[in-house]
Amino acid sequence: MTAEWPVRWPLTLTEDRLLLRPLHRRDQRAWEEVRRVNAEWLAPWEATSPTGEPPSTFREYVRALERQAREGRALPFVMELDGLLAGQLTVSSITRGSFCSATIGYWVDRRAAGRGVVPTAVAMACDFCWFEAGLHRIEINIRPENGPSLRVVEKLGFRDEGLRRRLLHIQGDWRDHRSFALTAEEVPGGLLRRWRAAGGGLR
Repeated sequence: MTAEWPVRWPLTLTEDRLLLRPLHRRDQRAWEEVRRVNAEWLAPWEATSPTGEPPSTFREYVRALERQAREGRALPFVMELDGLLAGQLTVSSITRGSFCSATIGYWVDRRAAGRGVVPTAVAMACDFCWFEAGLHRIEINIRPENGPSLRVVEKLGFRDEGLRRRLLHIQGDWRDHRSFALTAEEVPGGLLRRWRAAGGGLR
C-alpha cells in the first residue's frame, strides 16, 4: 500500500445476503465446481490468452490476486450469496494520480443470475472505489452480444461511451466491446443507494 492508496487488503464488503471478499486457497473445491458447472455459460465472455499460455494452478492464481491487491493494482473479490460462492468481481487496471480510474469485470454462477447479484455487487464495488479508495471513474467493457451484462449497466445507469474495436482476446480472436462508465460526480449519493431507490436489490 502506498501513501496515495488508502485501501488495506484483505477487504470485505457486505450488503444484505451478499458478501464481497478475497478468494482463499480453501475455496478451491467450491470454485472449481462452480467453474465446471458454468464452463459453457461463461466461455463466450471470458478473456483468453492470444499466445496460448497454459492456465496457472489455483494456488498460483490466488497468490497472483493477493499480490495485485497488496500492490494496489486490483481489488479481486469473490461474490458470496447466502454463504455460497456465486461468482467473482474484480476491480482491475487501477490507475491513480491524475487519472484515478479502474475497470470492473465479473462472472456469475448461472444459478444466481437474474437475482440482482451482479448489479448489487457492482454498485457496492463502485461506492467503495469512489468514497473509500479515492477513485474517480469506473469503466465496464461488455461484448455487444452479451445481453445479460448490457442489462446490468443499463439498470445501474452507466453511460455508453461507444464501441471499442477488437479490445479483448476471447475464444481465439480479438472481440469488439462496448465501453460504459460512471464518475463519482454522476452519483453523489452512491450507486447502491440509487440502485435501491430504483427498486433494485437481491431476490
